Amino acid sequence: RSFGRNSKMDTFLVLITFGLYIFYVNYATNDPYIENRSLKPRTNLGEWVSSILFAVVAATIVHTYFIQPYTIPTSSMEKTLLVGDFLFVSKINYGARVPMTTVAFPMVHDTIPGVGVQSYLDWPQLPYFRLPGFEEVERNDIVVFNWPADTVPYFFYTGPEYYYKPIDKKSNYVKRAVGVAGDSLEINNGQIYINNEPLELPGRAKPQTSYKIIGNGQGFRPKYLYERYDITDPVGMINQPKREFLFTAISEDEIEQFKNHPNVASATKIIDTTGKAENGIFPKYGDFAWNRDNFGPIYIPEEGASVEITPASLPFYRQIIEVYEGKEMNIENELSVKGSQVYLNGKPLNNYTFKQNYYWMMGDNRHRSADSRYWGYVPENHIVGKPVFIWMSWDSRGDGFFNSIRWERLFTTVHGEGKPISYFYYFLIAVVLWIAYSYFRKRTKK
Repeated sequence: RSFGRNSKMDTFLVLITFGLYIFYVNYATNDPYIENRSLKPRTNLGEWVSSILFAVVAATIVHTYFIQPYTIPTSSMEKTLLVGDFLFVSKINYGARVPMTTVAFPMVHDTIPGVGVQSYLDWPQLPYFRLPGFEEVERNDIVVFNWPADTVPYFFYTGPEYYYKPIDKKSNYVKRAVGVAGDSLEINNGQIYINNEPLELPGRAKPQTSYKIIGNGQGFRPKYLYERYDITDPVGMINQPKREFLFTAISEDEIEQFKNHPNVASATKIIDTTGKAENGIFPKYGDFAWNRDNFGPIYIPEEGASVEITPASLPFYRQIIEVYEGKEMNIENELSVKGSQVYLNGKPLNNYTFKQNYYWMMGDNRHRSADSRYWGYVPENHIVGKPVFIWMSWDSRGDGFFNSIRWERLFTTVHGEGKPISYFYYFLIAVVLWIAYSYFRKRTKK
């Protein structure tokens, strides 16, 4: 419009060329530049296009550099975060990450909703860069990050195909950072130890595990429990008076209620025994008889720290060297082992110095969480942000619209001590006061 191009065709060409048409008009035509032109569009179509583009650009900037909405899709963090919680994730706490994927459909992640096609171009890619934040990832922080092991086109994909995805387009996960860079981590009978000390969780954390509940033959039929908890009844005898229940997700506080129930004979925590190897557990290669409840010890890499590389230690760091600090940094790193010597790109490798920090992420729902115990470390350049606020919570099992809303969780903070407090009614009061103020202000002017 600064060059007198005001037709619908001009607007159309700007859109389909992603703005490159403006470059053409500016540098490849002799159209005179209008210094004092009107900034108001001349057509209704132009008005709509300007408004929509402004809204998309503004929202994209806010999502990218300040705060982004996020939904809890799985039960890995229950009962701390629930399926159906809608969060605001702060990008400024840890520092906003400048997008590495330069060409992408706005306001979506890895796929275009309703179409199911990839929402971005793999090329060109920018190197990793993060703006300064005002805090580091601390132990016990709940963190949103890109799933390092992601090889699927979108969340909940079940097909066989393998996909390579840029870092910032990998699926978003939310877990608790139980270990940070430089820590030594071990899990002993379900208890996490950091630097040989038991991990102390914050008061709002509600870790869950599996229990076996046995009734005493007095007609213990907890049908309501099936509606509230993740429970499997292996022998299908829900209407029988005496049998065994397997609770796959229940907290310590809740299990105490069952122990005191008059029709419960026993409640026993299910823990995988020491020395029992679990399929798929990290590092997946090597002679490690580890499982989800007995794991480690392992070292969580820290930027600038060096470790000895041997055939025995290589399984822990192969993914870091070849992928996280190799392929994803546009570096060709190829590891091989000959006898007792490890080679990097054909040269002997005895020590390796890490280029970034790493974290160990786990879900509070210990036996229903795919986390670092299965796919290993989370690199610092995969960190997305910090959940700070629950603005909406929806229970899909609720009866009707109003009964499906978890009112007590609306406008609550994610972190903090004590029981979460809803600020929803304070928000409504503030809105009413603002509307009243605006109304009387207009009347006063008139």
